[in-house]
Amino acid sequence: MITGPKYKIARRLGANIYEKTQTAKFALRAERKGAAGKGSYRPKGEYATAMLEKQKVRYTYGVLERQFKKYVKESVAKKGVNTVQALFERLETRLDNIVYRLGMAPTRLAARQMVSHGHILVNGKRTNVPSQAISLGDKVSIRPASLKKTIFKDIDEKLSKVAVPSWLSYDADKKTADVTGMPKHNPSELLFNLGQVIEFYSR
Repeated sequence: MITGPKYKIARRLGANIYEKTQTAKFALRAERKGAAGKGSYRPKGEYATAMLEKQKVRYTYGVLERQFKKYVKESVAKKGVNTVQALFERLETRLDNIVYRLGMAPTRLAARQMVSHGHILVNGKRTNVPSQAISLGDKVSIRPASLKKTIFKDIDEKLSKVAVPSWLSYDADKKTADVTGMPKHNPSELLFNLGQVIEFYSR
């Protein structure tokens, strides 16, 4: 997904959705521009606000509009399941996001490239589909031959500094992660409102 200038997008959306905008440097730039990190754009009305929330989600996970709309549609169609929770699970259990959450890649974009280049295995099989949905019980690991690549230099040290989500279990010796649960939607931990996003597509 081509996003354009990340600083400009983050200021417009009013959220530090990219890793490079979660720094003191970005905060200082935003302050100098008089935005104080809140962006210069102010949506008017419920529709505009919901549109802004949708963009925050899309840019955070690097999902195209067509694909994201499909995720929402599938989540709404699920019976007996909280729609917001279902959408959150679908986004968080994308393979590229899991690779990022484990700390194998510094950003979601880097994780996407890592998967696309075939460096990641799912249940022992090589895959190059970043959007692949990972399910409970699946195993995600680095392809043994890829461990010799420069991108995995000092991988043990990097992973040791990452706080792995509670729904993932990582074995440092085998360099394998197991999906032991499902991510739980917690609005206070997010930069966007998924409820408003659902409402946007329900209009």
